[in-house]
Amino acid sequence: MSSIEIKKVSSRKDLKAFVDFHYDLYENCPYDVPTLFSDDMNTLSPEKNAAFDFCDAEYYLAYKDGKLAGRVAAIINKRANQKWGRQSVRFGWIDFIDDIEVSKALLKAVEDFGRRNGMKEVVGPLGFTDMDPEGMLTWGFDKLGTMATIYNYPYYPQHIEKMSGWEKDNDYVEFYMEVPDKVPEKYTRIAEMVEKRYNLHVKKLTRREVLKENYGKKLFDIINRTYGDLYGFVSLTDKQIDQYVKMYFPLADLNLITVIVDGNKNDEPVGMGITIPSLSHALKKCHRGRLLPFGWWHLLRAIKWHKTDGVDLLLIGFLPEYRAKGANALLFADLIPRYIDYGFKWGESQVEMESNEHVQSQWGPLSPVNHKRRRCYKKIISY
Repeated sequence: MSSIEIKKVSSRKDLKAFVDFHYDLYENCPYDVPTLFSDDMNTLSPEKNAAFDFCDAEYYLAYKDGKLAGRVAAIINKRANQKWGRQSVRFGWIDFIDDIEVSKALLKAVEDFGRRNGMKEVVGPLGFTDMDPEGMLTWGFDKLGTMATIYNYPYYPQHIEKMSGWEKDNDYVEFYMEVPDKVPEKYTRIAEMVEKRYNLHVKKLTRREVLKENYGKKLFDIINRTYGDLYGFVSLTDKQIDQYVKMYFPLADLNLITVIVDGNKNDEPVGMGITIPSLSHALKKCHRGRLLPFGWWHLLRAIKWHKTDGVDLLLIGFLPEYRAKGANALLFADLIPRYIDYGFKWGESQVEMESNEHVQSQWGPLSPVNHKRRRCYKKIISY
């Protein structure tokens, strides 16, 4: 009879093994898009991740017969629990071999951590915040992953659904869209109308505005106000916003970021779209998530010279009072010609709650295909 041992990550060496396990498990998978090793190390390190100001976490490794067989993070986001009136411990960064005793042992470790801290339920997969990947893939296993989402083998949800006590907490959908030859007429017509009727306009950012004049913070303020009612979301702190601005904007192609401003309110930003060239193929060429020796080159080709066929629609949001005014048509009327010029052939949305019909309706003129689904599970903790 095999034995399963759970070991708490307690050193940097353990943490490296925790991160590296994913690369080992998915080494020959054509659909998994690995995260950068340095990004995961920073996210999981309290001294590097501003979310630890309000999160507690422990990480666990599972060994079967002495060989590393799985990993999981247990996270308590105290701000999210307070906002949503829940006492949840999250599980994230979960990976395991196809052995249900291993997956059971990992989730039990998370449950035990939650029990020791007075939590009433386990939920996940979730990260520290909504800026981390979330949701377990349940459909679309033969589709290439993205930088911002989780890929997992089909047996992951099969394991969860065989265990007692687990149930659906939230489902997400993702969409694939081909880039059209020209801006759909519906977007053009509505864009012209909202400019005249509501005095809304497109604004393109300069590097100085983003990095020196704090416009990046304004964009994340929109995210806080736009996403405030979505599943599990908690507003980003100023410290987190500073971290993300410094992390992502220095290399961003500002042509692919569009802000919508209200001319009646001194050009106050009221909506935005942050999109990036798809990095999926470039990341797959970063051996074990490392930039060296040649990973940096593949990423640079995608980011700077657009040597990729797709675009990821990372963050798109409008303040609630502008959603019914057609402001999103302005956004797409600006971005689609840029996608065409760059030679992008397709775009992919990121996770959207299955119940968020308003967001899904905006893709209509682009003939979207729902090609992936994912789920967050929950289980009540027994005492």
